[in-house]
Amino acid sequence: MRTRQTIAVIGATGSMGTAIAKSLSKGNYRLLLFTSDKSKLKDLQKEIIATTPGADVEPISCSYTASWEADVIIVAVPFAMEKEVADKIREVANQKIVISIANPLNETYDALVTAPDTSAAEELQKLLPNSKVVKAFNTTFAADFAQPVIDGKRVDAFIAGNDNDALETVSEIVQAAGFNPVIAGDLSVSRILENMQLLLIRLGIKYNYNWLAGWKILHQ
Repeated sequence: MRTRQTIAVIGATGSMGTAIAKSLSKGNYRLLLFTSDKSKLKDLQKEIIATTPGADVEPISCSYTASWEADVIIVAVPFAMEKEVADKIREVANQKIVISIANPLNETYDALVTAPDTSAAEELQKLLPNSKVVKAFNTTFAADFAQPVIDGKRVDAFIAGNDNDALETVSEIVQAAGFNPVIAGDLSVSRILENMQLLLIRLGIKYNYNWLAGWKILHQ
């Protein structure tokens, strides 16, 4: 049996960070939650404990400390903030799994701000060269975490990374959050995954999916 893991969620009170923290609090994890707004952190901790009394959840006042204690670090911040986070945790993220959830969207949600030959995850890997960056959770909306089964089908959550052991660990985390993990390929596949979510956002706006939508591969 795998040793119980500690997961740091950086940006824990954003919509995605909150959704991830609530979902993973039901699993066999110790969660360290960080955001700059300490009052929101306490409120989130209380909300999680109220719905999951046995949850091991701790607000942390410093991203460096949270990352130092963690086995896995989830960077749940917008793409524009990834460099700031990376600069703070680089020293303590060596050889650790760092999950990039960001989609590098422009302000009008109709294009990505990254060049075609890179992705938010690959840019984070450049900032954290000694970490094992894995793309995950970027193809899921925050609302999906409370309802990962849509129209009778469990939503697929795609994963990309260069380290096989890290991919397996993140697959377990994705499954614990309620999704069906699909390992899509190496970290360069993040370019496709980020474009997939751009498309889903645009379709959601066009057809009014109310942010409750997800990808599903049908096969036999």
